[in-house]
Amino acid sequence: MATTEERVREIIVELLDVPAERVTLDARFREDLEADSLDLVELIMKIEEEFGGDISDEEAQRITTVGEAVNYIETRIKGSNSNEGISLA
Repeated sequence: MATTEERVREIIVELLDVPAERVTLDARFREDLEADSLDLVELIMKIEEEFGGDISDEEAQRITTVGEAVNYIETRIKGSNSNEGISLA
């Protein structure tokens, strides 16, 4: 089973069409991975779909790096029942 980090990295590589080696925990979505606002909306939607939750617009704006996204998801997963999905909002 893939870790949260691996799953998030796979999503980013697929959606942003960037080489996997560029997707580090410190990579910034806009500056390092060259994501525009539409890319970021699609990324949040895919993460919500993959992990079964909702990320509020306010929270999404605070997530600026790959590591922050992974940490945000893991924090919410630990406090929820994975059989029922997670609430990221």
